[in-house]
Amino acid sequence: MHKNRVAIYARVSTAEQAEEGYSIEAQIENIKRLCEIQGKIVVETYVDRGISGKSIKNRIALQQLLEDCTKSKFDEVMVWKTNRLARSSRDLLNIVHILGENNVGFSSITENFETSTATGKLLMTMLAGVGEFERTTIVENVKMGMKQRAKQGKWNGGRVLGYKSVKINNKEETRLEVVEEEAAIVKEIFTMYSKGKGLKAIANELNHIGYKTSRGNSFGVMGVKGILKNPVYIGKIRFNRFVDWANKRRKGKNEDYILVEGNHEAIIDEEIWNKVQELYNLKSKKPARNFDGSYPLTGLLRCPVCGIGMVCGRTTNKLKDGTKKVIKYYYCGNFKNKGSAVCKSNSIRADKANEYVFSRIKEVLNNEKILKDIVVKLNETRVEKIKPLETQLKGVKNNLKELNNKKNKVFELYEDGIIEKKTLGARLKKIEEDIEVNQGLSDKITKQLDNSNSEEVPFEFVKSVLGNFNKLLEESHPQEKKLLLQLLIKKITVGDRKNIDTIELHFNEKIKKILGNNKEGELSENEGSSSFYIFKIVI
Repeated sequence: MHKNRVAIYARVSTAEQAEEGYSIEAQIENIKRLCEIQGKIVVETYVDRGISGKSIKNRIALQQLLEDCTKSKFDEVMVWKTNRLARSSRDLLNIVHILGENNVGFSSITENFETSTATGKLLMTMLAGVGEFERTTIVENVKMGMKQRAKQGKWNGGRVLGYKSVKINNKEETRLEVVEEEAAIVKEIFTMYSKGKGLKAIANELNHIGYKTSRGNSFGVMGVKGILKNPVYIGKIRFNRFVDWANKRRKGKNEDYILVEGNHEAIIDEEIWNKVQELYNLKSKKPARNFDGSYPLTGLLRCPVCGIGMVCGRTTNKLKDGTKKVIKYYYCGNFKNKGSAVCKSNSIRADKANEYVFSRIKEVLNNEKILKDIVVKLNETRVEKIKPLETQLKGVKNNLKELNNKKNKVFELYEDGIIEKKTLGARLKKIEEDIEVNQGLSDKITKQLDNSNSEEVPFEFVKSVLGNFNKLLEESHPQEKKLLLQLLIKKITVGDRKNIDTIELHFNEKIKKILGNNKEGELSENEGSSSFYIFKIVI
């Protein structure tokens, strides 16, 4: 029997596309008209509104289409143009490959090719390359425009404490305008630093007063540093400081960045700016730290109040005979970075904590009865952990579907002329933020489920892994001990009286591989991975 069940996929990424004939309705109508002529039946329609074709990560409708293609719901996927499906050649080929594996064809009504033939696949690949080139060209043009704006002393957007972006004569162009109450905070930060206060002391004082960052968070060391090093406060525009500027985690500093006089009012005068920069450069020239190996539990110990990782520190006490005694501690990371307004030090002696954790782990690893209890609890935890994750993932996917439907409705209101473009943009931004949060949670849960082991954990496996760990721990250098502990221990909690409360161990196949086959020099910080079952030792 001739296959004729068709699924339509349509997408627009901007309001402008909806205006210029690329609208969802136009795409669907044209595809339906062709299907009617060819005697094909449209059984499903998948729509992504207001989403870029750069990647498939946040395209809920497309992900649903790929899931449904495995259930034989349709025989062919039709699009108005290949760049509606994907602008990346790799993504397009991957999608078509998935469809092909499930005996689902793919076609574009404006580009004449058939993916079942070698010629058709070549043409499709070429078209995908053109689409990717178009997107890259658009990105480059945007970059050029932003660079040109920066060279003219204009602000390219973004939130910065002390200023707000305002439109010029109701146009798309914006400029920075001083927010006096925020500018006062910025001035206070520069004044405190110029008088000798450190980054942590400044953050602590700001948090005690109740001041917040531009994003409404408590101040931290890095936030204060960012303000002190930002030339926007002396009336300058800095742009293109990073090579890979489009990514969230910007890496690769550009030494030839733009730094020009801006079209906005300065908050800090150059005299105090220069003084602060000189002080910062002087303070930043500190000797290299040489005591990391003495703090193997850094990051593993958790603050008993806020739950953040504890960091290393030390104090020097002068004894009666004139000699000095150095005492090492672990204390709250929030206290170190944000001060006592956020949390207390909750310090614990490093030597006592190290000794206790090492002795307790050795005791556990050398006791076969405890090891058997570990195996029993591991298997119980493994079963108990999977079901809640599956339930949670189902709920998150439902949230994503609802958000996608909400986005579609907002776009429909715009296309029907009920709401304006400005309102559309504001609503879409909020929905996109919610989608990004839920998508991140979905990815995290999926990864946890992928790393879960459905088979029962054997006693011999745990015994061999932990036995080898004990041996390596005794023979390793201080830095290697730290890596080993981070590999096997998930976290260590501290009780109210500054004593070790619980130790959580985690196991996976990579740990088995490292501890089972480790040779001298093979231990690496990059060998860790997600745990698939955890055992808690209650002290």
